[in-house]
Amino acid sequence: MAPVSRKPTWRERLGQNWPQGDTAYYAVGAGDGEPPTGRVRRVMRVVGPLMGVVWAVFLLQPWQAAWDSVPGWERVVSLAAVLALGLSFAWVVFTRAGPHGERMSNRHAALYLVGQTVLVAVSCLGAKQDGLVGLVFVCVTGVFLLRDPRSLGLALWACLVILVVPRLVPGWETIDDLLISVILATVAVFGFTQLVMRNRQLQLARDEVAVLAVERERERIARDIHDVLGHSLTVISVKAELAARLHDVDPDRSRQEMLEVQNLARTALADVRGMVTATRAVTLAGELAGARQAFDSAAIAAQVPGTIDEVPEELRVLFAWAIREATTNVLRHAAATRVVVAMGPDTLTVDDDGTGPVADERGNGLHGLVERARAAGARVEVSSSPLGGYRLLVTTRDPAPDGKEHTA
Repeated sequence: MAPVSRKPTWRERLGQNWPQGDTAYYAVGAGDGEPPTGRVRRVMRVVGPLMGVVWAVFLLQPWQAAWDSVPGWERVVSLAAVLALGLSFAWVVFTRAGPHGERMSNRHAALYLVGQTVLVAVSCLGAKQDGLVGLVFVCVTGVFLLRDPRSLGLALWACLVILVVPRLVPGWETIDDLLISVILATVAVFGFTQLVMRNRQLQLARDEVAVLAVERERERIARDIHDVLGHSLTVISVKAELAARLHDVDPDRSRQEMLEVQNLARTALADVRGMVTATRAVTLAGELAGARQAFDSAAIAAQVPGTIDEVPEELRVLFAWAIREATTNVLRHAAATRVVVAMGPDTLTVDDDGTGPVADERGNGLHGLVERARAAGARVEVSSSPLGGYRLLVTTRDPAPDGKEHTA
């Protein structure tokens, strides 16, 4: 029986590449249709405003008061004003509330609030003092539109209106208990909106940090690829050139060099694979042996230490990368005939008798070495060598007064 085809789930389409630290987060509402975060966000963009609009039910108090008033044009106008106030509040909640809502300009926000205030005043024609309940919705609307502490001033203004107007209009009763509703609603909604905005800013910051982390990881991978392949391909080039020159003179030696080129290519491929899987290890002893072999193949007289016992464990990886970078530079750029490598407990120097350093030079390998040295609490210096060529120094000592640190 042929297998039944099915649509791959979002987890399968993404290759199960969700960050492990966020497993619990992504598991919330997880299904087979799409990533749960997108679905939850779309649902909350509908449910959130609905939870805000539901408070418009409190406009039933002025609506009922207007409905029970004396029939006439005042009653009709009051009912229309209460309805318009509820609709205007709902529009703000659906379009301007939340972190994704577009912020209204101060001028338009002021005009909108003035319009709502006029509706509250019109509703009082039939609802009398009960129409002032609409001031609660004016204050909350101001919080959504202004999104700053100025909106709290609306609550003070509304409290003043509630205290003064019923005492000035004949036949109205005081509704001082409405003050608590105005203050609590305004402060609560202001605090909630600020919390939502801060959470949104935090999410944006987390996204930015994630992007920066990816960029930094890309730079690290690029630096490691340069360090690995740059060194290996340089040695392969030197040995291939030597094998070509020896092809007619010494076929056996030429064949041996080509076998070494083959081994180096395999080693470089293994290094790249190991680097991708984060299992590649660089050792100081291995780099010293590789440098000695590379210098011998290039007919460069090299003085290389035979032991690494003096170098502390925390500096061996850094010195290994420095040896690799120095070997690559000597083979590729220096045109040297002699190289001296010296190591101590806190210092590594590589001197050659080649062409010497170039002013304002910049190299990816040396730049990567400087970054590794900073991470290890060391520094990198380049200068003219006592042998007449180029000196690469890596040390944890304090810089000399005339020292020049390379800042590639």
